[in-house]
Amino acid sequence: MAGKLDRKVIITCAVTGAIHTPSMSPHLPVTAQEIADAAIGAAEAGAAIVHLHARDPKDGRPDQSPEAFAPFLQVIKQRSDCVVNITTGGAPTMTIQQRVAPAATFKPEVASLNMGSMNFGLFGMLNRFKEFKHQWERDYLANKDILFRNTFGDIEYILSTCSENNTRFEFECYDTAHLYNLRYFLDQGLVKAPLFIQTVFGIQGGIGAHPEDVLHMKRTADRLFGDQYRWSVLGAGAAQLRVAAMAAAMGGNVRVGLEDSLWAGPGRLAESNAEQVRLARQIIEGLGLAVATPDEAREILSLKGGDKVAF
Repeated sequence: MAGKLDRKVIITCAVTGAIHTPSMSPHLPVTAQEIADAAIGAAEAGAAIVHLHARDPKDGRPDQSPEAFAPFLQVIKQRSDCVVNITTGGAPTMTIQQRVAPAATFKPEVASLNMGSMNFGLFGMLNRFKEFKHQWERDYLANKDILFRNTFGDIEYILSTCSENNTRFEFECYDTAHLYNLRYFLDQGLVKAPLFIQTVFGIQGGIGAHPEDVLHMKRTADRLFGDQYRWSVLGAGAAQLRVAAMAAAMGGNVRVGLEDSLWAGPGRLAESNAEQVRLARQIIEGLGLAVATPDEAREILSLKGGDKVAF
């Protein structure tokens, strides 16, 4: 069975996130119903994992209260067998206690975990987007002083908070040092293999999205973790499918979704998360590979199972 699973590619779909704002695209999910429908649509298109943030339905700003997550988590569980991945990143403006609250409350199979502090620049998007419905959007994007705090203490706090829940992590690594930080936690026995490592490319403040950057992160992860990890990639913006294609050809897994890119082609907004999943699936199957089902993803990542969550 292991040999067959080696040829399976896990698609994660990050359906809304906390980077893009509602005025940028009419297709960005904001309400609980929109987020649930987007996640289910992505799963039906081939995503084994859905990565979830919540938003305030009134103005679309990020909302990390457990109460904002509960309505769409219940709907997704009722209508789909996909693996649910709850963010602990939230938004860079939130405290670590706020960020971990949904994962601690709902005990998902997977939670994201950012592996280092970094500058986080969204201001470049103001070169493309000029008009906004809500003042918070412009203020949020224009801020050049955002420091996305993920100290060793913060990371350990999230790990210890979720340790008794048997939640496993999608370790988001935005630069080489983040891989070394993860190696430290592995050496300390605070995380265990197989590690699900999401290398992130193209965020202002992290590593770029050049093919050499992708190769560098892969080589570094291979050297640090050997056969103890499963590799996935996230390319921001226009780099989304280019980076996905590279990774799939190199034996990796891929992440798409409107959290990471609003686009389905040059100058063309994606009309749904499912559209991006279908584009990624077309690349994967064109390479002679197969898309992993949710249960195959559970086996590949050693997850606890969808019947052991608290929603």
